[in-house]
Amino acid sequence: MGLMSFIQEEIQIIRERDPAIRSNWEVLLYPSFKAVIRYRIAHKLYNKKHYFLARWISQRTVRKTGIEIHPGAQIGKGFFIDHGNGVVIGETTVIGDNVTLYQGVTLGGTGKEKGKRHPTIEDNVMISVGAKVIGSFTVGENSKIGAGSVVLSEVPPNSTVVGIPGRIVKQDNVRVPRLDMDQIHLPDPVLHDIEQLKKQNQELSLELRKLSEQIFGVNEEI
Repeated sequence: MGLMSFIQEEIQIIRERDPAIRSNWEVLLYPSFKAVIRYRIAHKLYNKKHYFLARWISQRTVRKTGIEIHPGAQIGKGFFIDHGNGVVIGETTVIGDNVTLYQGVTLGGTGKEKGKRHPTIEDNVMISVGAKVIGSFTVGENSKIGAGSVVLSEVPPNSTVVGIPGRIVKQDNVRVPRLDMDQIHLPDPVLHDIEQLKKQNQELSLELRKLSEQIFGVNEEI
């Protein structure tokens, strides 16, 4: 695919997924647009072993956009970064088609692996604000990573992951995140656990009250 094709595709992607856009000209102002187009150029150079020039383009892009995509990363079509400041994508990251990242997302390595040391993100995955996906494992297709989550292990397809460390709270979700851009209304496992503890506490209080009545013949608040 030539540069003009990349540009046209990126304009279409941004207009499709960002309701704030009113014209194609506005797309040209977006840091994510500049970062992705420059990544495509740098990646071609990287594949031709022009490593210094590829990294030079990459580092200039970081300074101008706040988005760091290593030119060695492999990124499919339909890639979209919303806002994008603070996004970091490591060298051996593999990203499938129609993936969406929000600002502050890191696709990084643990520092312990060699070779393939960054995650593989399959098709139609959405990774929300501030999420960190760290290590050489796969996030399965059609999955969502909740805002602020830290994911350190494999994620099956059609899953929703939230929390620190990330936990799967929903699986076999057939909705495609590319079309469902809701990164807010995700399950909250911490709140769920608190609600369960409150329920158990109420049940224990009721049992103690009944036991007190049986032993002492009085109804005392526990």
